[in-house]
Amino acid sequence: MHTDATRSFPPFYTQVIGSLPRPKLVLELLSRRDAMDPAEYRARMDEMVTFAIRLQELAGLDVVSDGEWRRSQYTDELLERLGGFTRSRPFEHAGEGTKMHLVATGRIEATDPVFLEDAQFLRRHTDRATKFALPSPFLVGIRYWHEDYSTGAYPTVQHLMDELSEVLAREARALVDAGIDIVQLDDPAMTYFCDRALMSSGDTHDDRLRQQWDIDRQMPQAVDMINRILGDLPAMTHLHCCHSVYKRQSDVTGNYEPILPRLTEAKIDQVNLEFAYQGTGDATDLDLLPAHLNVGMGVVDVRGERIQSIGEIEAIAAAGAERIDASRIALNPDCGFAPGSGEPPTIDEAFEKLCNLVAAAKRMRARVQGPGSGA
Repeated sequence: MHTDATRSFPPFYTQVIGSLPRPKLVLELLSRRDAMDPAEYRARMDEMVTFAIRLQELAGLDVVSDGEWRRSQYTDELLERLGGFTRSRPFEHAGEGTKMHLVATGRIEATDPVFLEDAQFLRRHTDRATKFALPSPFLVGIRYWHEDYSTGAYPTVQHLMDELSEVLAREARALVDAGIDIVQLDDPAMTYFCDRALMSSGDTHDDRLRQQWDIDRQMPQAVDMINRILGDLPAMTHLHCCHSVYKRQSDVTGNYEPILPRLTEAKIDQVNLEFAYQGTGDATDLDLLPAHLNVGMGVVDVRGERIQSIGEIEAIAAAGAERIDASRIALNPDCGFAPGSGEPPTIDEAFEKLCNLVAAAKRMRARVQGPGSGA
């Protein structure tokens, strides 16, 4: 469905996926969150988020977020606000030795939406179309349920995902009530099915991914939960399927051929995919895009430090437009610039990349609509 803002989107409208890199000032503020007076912390963070919004507006984006600057990490922040998750599970990731990870150890505690005030602030501080992203139940189940820690609260991973579906449906409705135009579910776990090595041999650098995978069983479950959350929302709905970002690397590789045909029953408007980074999607994947879905083409590489030229971005978009109608294409970065607050891209790098994204979109618009249509 559409709001007034999304109904008037042009071809190749531009959007962020969600997160922006946090400047050192924001990182310092996050580190002091528990020690500061809550009212003072909120006021200082409000100032920072307003800057994140203005940066996106100045870059020329059609759709803006709050940069996710209030979140320490895009999934952990939700779970910590909900309650029932503790940092008690050791795991190994990216060859960095043992870390402690959040895991479900108790029942979810929150009974009211936890992101409502953040969404209201975003809506009040921009006249652009707004987006707010939530992690999917499938992602949380894969990464945050474990039989050694979670069974006392949730006997199976499905029990946790079922409750999360209800909780996230409540969150999504609250976002729309706050005036958010696009609600997005982030589901990099769905993209794990695209990695042929992971699916065939379990080869991975992340302990959390060493489990039984069954695309025929799990993909319908994941789609059903997406539909429970987004299916009846009076706003535009997106699914974001990325290959994850960690210190400029991806968790998995592989194009989208295994999963796109399985989104036929997904009650969403658009799926946002990656095409700029090596080992992700290819424009030929769009031949498999279900007919009812639009696509957000990831045409900006958020992992590499190099700034792509406007022409390079335009070439990826043009390859997509050779496969499907331009009216079905939005343009965006591959992923959030900093899903975790400590990711290495700088805010200056992100700004320059977003400006080039907008410039490439104007060129593409001129191609399909003629001179004078690039504004």
